[in-house]
Formats: sequence, structure tokens, C-alpha cells
Amino acid sequence: MSAAQDASGIAVRVFDWVGLAARLFLGYTFITAGLDKLPHESTTQEAVFGYQLLPGSWLHAYAATLPAVELVLGIALVLGIFTRSVAVLLALGLCSFLMGISSAWQRGLSIDCGCFGGAGSTTNPHYLEHIFRDSGYLALAVLLIVLRHTAVAASTYLFGRRS
Repeated sequence: MSAAQDASGIAVRVFDWVGLAARLFLGYTFITAGLDKLPHESTTQEAVFGYQLLPGSWLHAYAATLPAVELVLGIALVLGIFTRSVAVLLALGLCSFLMGISSAWQRGLSIDCGCFGGAGSTTNPHYLEHIFRDSGYLALAVLLIVLRHTAVAASTYLFGRRS
């Protein structure tokens, strides 16, 4: 084995572990967000309503399903099941969250983002903080899409392929 091949193999293993760290962090974040919202459907509805982006007919369905979807996707990431597909779904969701937060800020709304169970109006919205945070999460999701493999993924054991 040449030195270049050995160095390439080490780099691949390092990225496997970086991918694992990204998977666990992002998965934990979405599990936490889902669990914070799950028992508080009315608070989640209030947060979604505060953005003034969805028609009333969609509001209830979105608020009811969002916590469960966040929870399922977070668990799938932590376990390493369908990692790239889950990361694509999370990236799309994060883009929608970023657009919603940016839209609320641009329209001068004073709302709590509702990201981790909060809701309602606030006198001190932290839009820039939420945009930076969600952009970081989006970067991790994109990293998981780009990486071909992550370490310690259930997909490896369940389906005989690396996630």
C-alpha cells in the first residue's frame, strides 16, 4: 500500500467519524425539538400561526405532524438509518424554517420562533440568532448529504451498506 493510499484511507475514516458526530448532534437536536413540542399541540399551533404563512386549514395538520416528524427523523439520524434521505428531508425543512424566520423578521413580526416548544409574541425576537443557528444545522445536514458514509450506522448492519 502506498503512502497516498494510506493517507486517503485515514481521511475517509476521519470523515466517517465526523459524519457520526454530525448525525448524533443533528439527531439529538431534532429529537429534543420534537419532544419539546409533542405534548403541547396548542402551543405549537400558536407558534405556527404567529408566522402568518399557512392557511388555517393547513395550520392544524402542520402543527400536529411537525413534532412527530422531527422526532422520527431525529431518531433515524441517531441510529444511522437512511441517513442521506433523512438529511435531505431535514435540509428541506430547515430551508423552510429559515424562510419563515426571515419572512417574519422582514415583515416586522415579533414572535418566538417556536423551534423548541415556545410560542406566541415576544418583545425581543432573536431572529438573527435563529437564522445563524438554523444555518449551522443546515450545514450539518448538507454535510451528511455529501458524505457517502458515517461510522457506526445501523444501515451498515441492517442492509449491508454504509449510510
